[in-house]
Amino acid sequence: MRNARPAVLALAALLLAACSTNNSPGSNYKSQETESDKAASLNKQLGTVYLRQGNLALAKEKLERAEKYNPRDPETHSVLALLYEKLDVPEQVDEQYKMAIRLAPKNPQIINNYAVYLCKTNRADQGVKRFLEAARNPLYRTPELAYSNAGVCLREAKRYEEASNAFAHALQIRPNFAEAMFQSADLDMERGQIAQAREQLDKYLASYDATADLLALGVRMARALNDRMGEEKYTRRLRIEFAGSEQLRSLEPKRNPG
Repeated sequence: MRNARPAVLALAALLLAACSTNNSPGSNYKSQETESDKAASLNKQLGTVYLRQGNLALAKEKLERAEKYNPRDPETHSVLALLYEKLDVPEQVDEQYKMAIRLAPKNPQIINNYAVYLCKTNRADQGVKRFLEAARNPLYRTPELAYSNAGVCLREAKRYEEASNAFAHALQIRPNFAEAMFQSADLDMERGQIAQAREQLDKYLASYDATADLLALGVRMARALNDRMGEEKYTRRLRIEFAGSEQLRSLEPKRNPG
């Protein structure tokens, strides 16, 4: 069973501060423009809050009003894309992301979010291209995330060698990136390279903090290799460091009721 999952693909909308006002005498047009910008910002913030709360009807009302007040705000279009994705209106999702990127072609977060959507809709080539565009942008503070996301996208498309290279690139940038480590080792295990995956995992755990996902993966590897001592080692760490975790519960034998 496949264990690949979107790596840390959080699509949180960005809230912008209200625009500064211009109350200088004789600038009626500018004052009106500023009031429009302020209304757009307020509606965008309210719409984003409603979107996070799952109130899609109110989110739609506020965000579309924000777009009407300021149609040139890339953040509004980006949040609208998230809304239309939840509303299952794919043509609007693409339209809003493309508009956001036209208005802010160097914004790596918007590019990354669109790449996530492209991959989720089976457009791996386009998605990976966008991920790499974000990763190579000097303004993007977490390029390792974009490379790891590109790897997940490639893995879902069954382009395993390219996926492996993407995870390796993410780990070169940030060697302690646990999600990229999980994806890389899990991919190796899926491809039957269990000993190599186990070596990779143990090397990581010797230098960096464990996660529940990594330790559970270690248990699965040890079981596949019939290594009872290794299985117990990873399981013990899970019980101590992540007691009550979903990963630990998934590994414990299920008991018949009664």
